Amino acid sequence: MKYFILFGPPGAGKGTQAGDMVKRYSLCHLSTGELLRHEIALGTPLGLQAKALIDAGNLVPDSVVEGMIQQRFESASGIEGFLLDGFPRTLEQAEALDQMLAARGEKVTGVISLMIPDALVHERIAHRALIEGRADDARDEIVQNRIATYHAKTEPLIRFYHQAGLYHEIDGTGSVEQVRERVFSTMDKL
Repeated sequence: MKYFILFGPPGAGKGTQAGDMVKRYSLCHLSTGELLRHEIALGTPLGLQAKALIDAGNLVPDSVVEGMIQQRFESASGIEGFLLDGFPRTLEQAEALDQMLAARGEKVTGVISLMIPDALVHERIAHRALIEGRADDARDEIVQNRIATYHAKTEPLIRFYHQAGLYHEIDGTGSVEQVRERVFSTMDKL
C-alpha cells in the first residue's frame, strides 16, 4: 500500500487535484472532515463520540480522528493506497500515523505539498467566495487567519517530513492541468 499525505494552504487546489490523484493511483481519499461527517451520519461509536463533542462546542480529540483513520485503513479494499487530506496536522498526529503504519508494516510513501504564495491564496479564496457564495471566504481577516494558522501548524510538519526525505513541494501556480502534471510527475517516481 502507498500512503500519501496532501498539504497546501487554503486555495492551493488540494480538492481539485485530490480527485485526479485518487483516480490515477487508485487511492482512497481520507479527508478528516468527510470522515467525521460520514461516521456521524452512520451513527458509529466513534461518530457518536465525535458528534457529542462537536455539539458541546469541543474539538474532536486526536484519538477519535486517529480511530476513524485506523478503521478506514482496515476496511478499505480494492485500492492501491490512501491519500490523507487534513491529517496529520500536528507533530503528535504525524508520530501517531507513523505508529499506526508501523503496526501494519507500512510507512508514509510521500508528502505532496501544493505551494502557492500568500497573495495568490487571497486571490483564489476571494474568487471562490464570489463563485460559491461563501461568506467566510469573503472576509479578509478570516482569510489572513487561515493563512497564519496554516503556516504556524504546517511548517513544523514540513520540516519533520523534509528531514525524513518524504517531502515533495509542488508549484501550485498555473493552470489546473499544469499543476496536475507536476503532481503526477512527482507521484510517478514514488
